[in-house]
Amino acid sequence: MRYLDTNVIIRYLTRDDETKAAACYRLFQRVSNGREELTTSVATIAEATYVLSSQRGPYRLQPDEIAARLHPIVSLRGLVMPDKRVCIRALDVYAQYPFLDFADALGVAHMEAKGTTEILSYDRDFDRLPEVARVEP
Repeated sequence: MRYLDTNVIIRYLTRDDETKAAACYRLFQRVSNGREELTTSVATIAEATYVLSSQRGPYRLQPDEIAARLHPIVSLRGLVMPDKRVCIRALDVYAQYPFLDFADALGVAHMEAKGTTEILSYDRDFDRLPEVARVEP
């Protein structure tokens, strides 16, 4: 099994290099068809959201666009990653609450998975989520 790095995801999603995008497409087809299995981490997906959303970068995508593009990749049956369900849920939270960055959306998804509703934080953005109670330490 091989590890999937962020730049492969970015090349595939942005098609900013057609040759590389085509190679990535073929790779994801193999993964989708069960001919290859890859592994990655939530950190890789977090980095992809950062690259795609950065206002200093060329893509500047909105959270809902990013979630829509990453969801099919993360959901691939042949992509193995720890906390995959939490990551998929974090993409949904990220799209639903665009004022959160992906790391915070991931935190909310982890909270949901653990049945936790309170977060210790100084970040007032959490106050805007009805299912989260923010508490300052």
